[in-house]
Amino acid sequence: MSASPTPALPDFPTRQAKALLVHARLCAEYGAPFRFFSDKDALSELISALLSHRTKNADSHRAYQQLRARFPTWDEVRDAPTAEVEAAISDCTWPEQKAPRLQAVLREIGQRCGGPCNLDFLADKPVKEARAWLESISGVGPKTSAATLLFSTLRIPAMPVDSHHHRVAQRLALISVKTGPDAAHAQLEALLPSDWDAQQVYDHHEAFMFHGQKCCYFHSPACGRCVVLDQCPFGQARLGRGGE
Repeated sequence: MSASPTPALPDFPTRQAKALLVHARLCAEYGAPFRFFSDKDALSELISALLSHRTKNADSHRAYQQLRARFPTWDEVRDAPTAEVEAAISDCTWPEQKAPRLQAVLREIGQRCGGPCNLDFLADKPVKEARAWLESISGVGPKTSAATLLFSTLRIPAMPVDSHHHRVAQRLALISVKTGPDAAHAQLEALLPSDWDAQQVYDHHEAFMFHGQKCCYFHSPACGRCVVLDQCPFGQARLGRGGE
C-alpha cells in the first residue's frame, strides 16, 4: 500500500453509515445484484476454498476438477493414499501440504458427524455457531468458514474478506490500517445490518472485491475516478485533497 498519513478511525455509528453509503455506490457502479458464482454443496465449497489458498483461481479450479474426476466422493478422497490425492491436486500450490490437510479435515468432519462427510446440518445453525464449528477445524480460518457458508448452496449470510475487500476497507477507514485480515471479518461484518440476507452480504463482498480489482489497486490506485473518493481519507490525502 502506498505511504500516506494514517487516518483517525471514525466512531462506530459513522463507520456504519459510511459502510452502507459505500455499499450503495459500489453496488450501483459494478451492477449488483451479482449472481452467485458457485453451486457447490458446503463440503465441496470447503474443499475448494482450502485448495485455493495462495493459488490462482484457474489453477485451484483445475485442481478441484481433477480431484473430483479421480475421486467421485469425499469419503474416497479421505481414504485414498495421500500420494494419489497429491497427484490429483498437483496444479495448486503446495499440493504436498494440502493433500494430507484435506484428508485430515475430512477425517475430522467424519468423526464429528459420525457418518459420511457432509456439512448440510450447518443450515440449521445460527451464522456465528456455524462459523465457530467450521473454524474449530484445524486449518479453517474466518475467510474459509465464511466462503463455505456464503458461496455454497447453504447461502448463509457470512461475509468473507479477501485481500481486495480488506485493502478497500482500510483505505476508507472502515477498519484500522493495523487490522489484519482475520480480525477484519468480525469488524466489517458488525458494520452491516444484522437482518441482511445472503444476497445482500454477497453483493457487499463482491462490490468491494470488484472495486479493489478495477480501481483501488494495491499499486497506483485510480483515485481520480473512484466513486467513493469523497469517503476515502487515503485517496484524498494521496491526491492532496485532504480538505474536501
